Amino acid sequence: MSQRPARSVPKTGAAPSDYTTSAAILDTAGATPMMAQYIEIKAANTDCLLFYRMGDFYELFFEDAEIASRALGIVLTKRGKHGGADIPMCGVPVERADDYLSRLIALGHRVAVCAQTEDPAEAKKRGPKSVVRREVVRLVTPGTITEDRLLDPARANVLLALGRRKAGESASVYGLAALDISTGRFSLSEVPAAELASAIARHEPREIVLSEAIHTDPALARLWREIPAPVTPLPQAELEPASAERRLKEQFGVSTLEGFGQFGRAELAAAGAALLYIERTQIGARPTLSPPTRESAGATLAIDASTRANLELTRTLSGERRGSLLDAIDRTVSASGARLLAEHLAGPLTDLAAIRHRHAAVEFLAENGPARAAIRENLARAPDLARALARLGLGRGGPRDLAALRDGLDAARALAAHCAALDGLPEDLAALAKRLATVDAGLVGELHAALADDLPLKRQDGGFVRAGYQPEIDESRLLGQDSRKVIAALQARYAEETGCRTLRIKHNNMLGYYIEVPQGVGEACLKGVMRETFIHRQTMVDAMRFTSVELGQLESRISGASDRALALESAVFDALAARILGQAPAIAEVAEALAALDVAASHAELAVERDWRRPVVEEGFAFVVEGGRHPVVEAALRQSGAPFIANDCDLSGDARGRIRLITGPNMGGKSTFLRQNALIAVLAQIGAFVPAARARLGLVDRLFSRVGAADDLARGQSTFMVEMVETAAILNQATRRSLVILDEIGRGTATFDGLSIAWACLEHLHEQNGCRALFATHFHELTALGARLSHLDNATLRVTEHKGQVVFLHEVVAGVAERSYGLQVARLAGLPAGVIARAGAILKHLEKAERDRPGKPRIDDLPLFANLSPPPMPEPAAEAPDDSLRRALDAIDPDALTPREALEALYRLKAEAGTGH
Repeated sequence: MSQRPARSVPKTGAAPSDYTTSAAILDTAGATPMMAQYIEIKAANTDCLLFYRMGDFYELFFEDAEIASRALGIVLTKRGKHGGADIPMCGVPVERADDYLSRLIALGHRVAVCAQTEDPAEAKKRGPKSVVRREVVRLVTPGTITEDRLLDPARANVLLALGRRKAGESASVYGLAALDISTGRFSLSEVPAAELASAIARHEPREIVLSEAIHTDPALARLWREIPAPVTPLPQAELEPASAERRLKEQFGVSTLEGFGQFGRAELAAAGAALLYIERTQIGARPTLSPPTRESAGATLAIDASTRANLELTRTLSGERRGSLLDAIDRTVSASGARLLAEHLAGPLTDLAAIRHRHAAVEFLAENGPARAAIRENLARAPDLARALARLGLGRGGPRDLAALRDGLDAARALAAHCAALDGLPEDLAALAKRLATVDAGLVGELHAALADDLPLKRQDGGFVRAGYQPEIDESRLLGQDSRKVIAALQARYAEETGCRTLRIKHNNMLGYYIEVPQGVGEACLKGVMRETFIHRQTMVDAMRFTSVELGQLESRISGASDRALALESAVFDALAARILGQAPAIAEVAEALAALDVAASHAELAVERDWRRPVVEEGFAFVVEGGRHPVVEAALRQSGAPFIANDCDLSGDARGRIRLITGPNMGGKSTFLRQNALIAVLAQIGAFVPAARARLGLVDRLFSRVGAADDLARGQSTFMVEMVETAAILNQATRRSLVILDEIGRGTATFDGLSIAWACLEHLHEQNGCRALFATHFHELTALGARLSHLDNATLRVTEHKGQVVFLHEVVAGVAERSYGLQVARLAGLPAGVIARAGAILKHLEKAERDRPGKPRIDDLPLFANLSPPPMPEPAAEAPDDSLRRALDAIDPDALTPREALEALYRLKAEAGTGH
């Protein structure tokens, strides 16, 4: 039995307790031998649904069966009794197991696959009631799947592991290890505690593993509840720093990690947790991983989880890819390219040189249509190299994975040759072409020679080695497939040698193959030279039966021909796989180059198709967009033939950004305008062209969006509370290089409360953050701040009325809105005419009362934010006499100490305590 990781918590479907109770209460006493074996294996895998192999089915029993039948919609039956009660049972066919596994994995379940590891014939030798040996051969979890049928081709399958170290008396730093065993990608990074949620959101993990200490930290409990991915805690005792470093060295076969760069303790702890989990779930199989790369702090545009959701970068608010920015811009033609594009969109660059290199590559391909078309044609023929290589590394590959590598490397060679013929390649494209040119032509030729045209899915099916590649395989196949021809040829030869035209070679279950001749010929075969060839087996009434050494050998060869052919083919497979894995690092680089080339060509194709332009990205605080358009809305309108109204935006400043305060009616286009400018910044920094006539943008370090309103009832938060939490994060974290878009701050509470909050937020953004910001509001009173705040401009959405109907022009112009047109929008929404009329009468009455109210305070009478004194700081509490010892204790992270460091820390504390007394 394998040792088990700690339990994983599915977000949907049954909780782990639903399928762990049976292991705790079931006893093998009184159970049949088969059920006793099941209970024993289940007890060692309490946190998983157990797929127990019985013939052509995987069976599930007890609570596992009840959970699986509900989740999969399959019939729940029963099999025998245990403890006086019926045993619930359900099952799935082995041939269709992947389909059922994918559904269980999508619900957050983990599955232990228990296979027969012994031939039933061997089990019978131990006794008639002996049970075939079974073992768990694999744990299938959301973050460790590799099969194509279980994976989304266009989405990375990231397993994210976390580590932690102390960074002061009360602060912590978290290490993140992002690992995709389906492709071999492996990266490490460190973030402060305040940025942990944003970092997790960027990776969009399918599963998270961490230490029990991190999982049970009260400060993080809410984060684990909110994250959609299953969270799996691991025993603290198995995550010692020394063991983490050892696992990394063993994985990559090195004696030191210095060649990979400098990693912090938290990063090493995260990497160790990831490798431990993979070791456990793969039951010892070691995946082919790229060496870990370190992501430096600030290398990507920081985007928190709520902003990602609001902007719908990779998924819409409903969780679908369709309708997202990713869906609108994806013109990739390969699965690896689609995954890399999503990765770029999740983490736009902040390195100016790298951004410009990407833009140069896109510009070259956009201007060279024939070259772009040829590149995309070759890329479309390239299968998923990275995932095929990963399956081979884990021993799960099949003949089609060999073919995928053959065809992918072929495409890489063709692309390298094509790029070499192009003049003026920009730096990025030249580097990619150089990597593509490293393909081993001998390996590609060997794969072409060895693999047949029609390939089975599994190597066990045989028939994947091309005829003529290995004579022994051809001979075995001939014997297995054309045994009649071989026997007929031998029969004809023996008939000629004996002169007996009625000689026959026959077969029965008793004798096997034998030679039958008439009685007279048989007598002759017992004499002279023929007795050296023919060996008597049986005498009949009018015939005699013989065998021969040659026939006996032929019979043995025929009976074992299929098995021998399969064994020879399997040896060919192993040899080819070993040769491929020997070049795994080089092939992985080729796969990455193909993906990067696909992304660049995709951006170029989109730029030509939609008339997008190269943005100018620079240092400083510029933000000038001329003729900007929303990429997703424009694509939707294009399908219906409607035009998109382009708008300009200027938030530039000399040493800081500017704020644009936007007023206007609902449905006028405020939210679209806000979002499109944020998306233009994202597109520019992933290296794509942008939907604008011209764009000049200073680098953005952080992007914040507070758009739309939604309750979070599961967390006990109202719409307004969610709004305030997100706004607080923006005001506390935005820097001068940040871009902020805010929509309708303060609308979720009473009018004056909301107006006051919106006013104070505007002042804080202007005076404290100094960032570039778009602030949409229906509080028209705020427009008066345009005359008092030097870096704030007013803008509005143009509206006109025609025959009593409001017409939205969707044009952003300087100025302020005269009214909100709420009643007109309500009429368009279909409110009853009586309600509209009554609302109009009430509105007139309220407006008149407001105008007539004496002594109404004016916004001009209120002081500016800069003139307000900050609230007094609380008095510090007096230090207790032993606070120095307490601080020393707080600074120690016991989980991160080696035994030697722990001993040294103990001596320091003892000395400190002695000094204090």
